[in-house]
Amino acid sequence: MDFKKIVQERRSIKYFDANHKMTKDEINELFKMTVLSPTAFNIQHWRFDVIENKELREQIKKISFNQSQVTDASLLVVISGDLDAWKKNPRKYWKNADENVQKMMESMITNFYINKKEMQRDEVMRSCSMAAMTMMLCAKNMGYDSCPMDGFDFPELSKLLNFPKNQIPVMFVAIGKKLQDAWPRGGQLHLNQVVNFRE
Repeated sequence: MDFKKIVQERRSIKYFDANHKMTKDEINELFKMTVLSPTAFNIQHWRFDVIENKELREQIKKISFNQSQVTDASLLVVISGDLDAWKKNPRKYWKNADENVQKMMESMITNFYINKKEMQRDEVMRSCSMAAMTMMLCAKNMGYDSCPMDGFDFPELSKLLNFPKNQIPVMFVAIGKKLQDAWPRGGQLHLNQVVNFRE
C-alpha cells in the first residue's frame, strides 16, 4: 500500500471481528517492524504483553470501561515501559559497536538519566508512543486496523499483570479486522495553527 494512503486511512477503530485470528507469522512480522522504532540512546524501553488468554482479556475489559476492542480485536497488545532500562547494563544496547563506542555510550546514558526521575519517565512515554505508531502503521499496511487505547485503570492493570514497580503501562493497541468504519474525522486544525516557521 502507498505510504501516504496508509497514513490517511489509519483510523481508530472501535469494533472488530471477534472471529478473525492473525497468524503467528503476521504477529511476528508486526513486532519485527515495531522494534525498529527509534528510542533515545537505543535503550528500547518498551515492553509488549500480547494478551491471548480470554479470561484475562475479560478482566482487562472490566477495568477498561467495558470497551469491546479489548476482547474482540484479533490482537491486544499492552505496551508498557521499563523506567530502569537505562541502568541495566547499558552497553548491551550498543553490543555491535566497538569497545570505545560502548564505553562512551554507557557513560552518556548514565550521566543523562541518573537522578532524573521525570526524564526517565518521559523517555519511556516517548519510546512507547513511537513504537505504538509504528505498530499501527505496519498493521494498516498488512490489511489490519487498530485502536490506541488509554481508557483503562492504570494501577489496576499493573496489579493484574503483576508489573514490577519500575514497569509502567503506557497504552494498549488493539488490532484486527474492522466491522465498522470510524466516524468521519472530527476536523483537523489548519496548518497555520500548529506549524510555526521560525526564520
